[in-house]
Amino acid sequence: MPLADGRYLARAGGPEGEESVLVLQRVGAPAAGGRRRRRPRRVEAGDEPAKVTLTRATAIRAFAPLADEAEAARWLDEACEAEDTVDVLVDEGLALLNRALHAQAVAAASPRANSELGAETAERTLVGYGSGEEVAAGRFRDARAVDPGPRASRRRRREEELRPQERVAALLGGREHLDACETLLLRARADLDAGRDREAALQLRVGLEALLVELKGALADPGHEEDMGTLTERKGEAGDAANAALAGELSAEQRSRVEELLRLCERVLRRRRILRG
Repeated sequence: MPLADGRYLARAGGPEGEESVLVLQRVGAPAAGGRRRRRPRRVEAGDEPAKVTLTRATAIRAFAPLADEAEAARWLDEACEAEDTVDVLVDEGLALLNRALHAQAVAAASPRANSELGAETAERTLVGYGSGEEVAAGRFRDARAVDPGPRASRRRRREEELRPQERVAALLGGREHLDACETLLLRARADLDAGRDREAALQLRVGLEALLVELKGALADPGHEEDMGTLTERKGEAGDAANAALAGELSAEQRSRVEELLRLCERVLRRRRILRG
């Protein structure tokens, strides 16, 4: 985890926005050493690797305090009864953590550190309540371990459908190559999901243009030709959204168009992966 241990106050949408607190603490292993490069040392046969350091990330909803323990207990029961509510809470916490990771990557000018974390990467996920000091220390009055559940199953089914491991082997073995549009559109999706609408619009414009060149005639499939025709006709909308992004924030309508065009691009790429086998 590139972020240092500590408490980070976050506000949504500016200085007057709703407050959340992100608390990070390394647990389960000694703290990492300094950045000074040490001389290589001899490793004996049978040496065990060093323990992996885990980071406990706690997202505190400071903008929605609960009146007392009875109300908190009701909130937890109701939240955990509905899978959709649990998903929203987990996504909210992940969004705060990923926002901090993105800020760290930009502040440190570190392109390799700019990666999003998903629910499946967590060793354990809890939803609970307690006082501010309790939850900041990783303790709760009451908490429930949650599982992404059906959402994870849908993700696994999609991954199986796309057979990513087979393609990884083909890419590493030089039997296939990555198209530039794939990387650009993945970045657009990450930005849009993280609320970075301006960046998403700019990535979409160049990603869409690359897709129209790189995937032209890629499949002898009516659906592919229809989607490519639609994207060609609507390419100007991506350009307009990107120009608007250079001037300021996108309107709700512009963001909706970016989302719609990005979904269409993703469908084209997904179809190619499935039909190529």
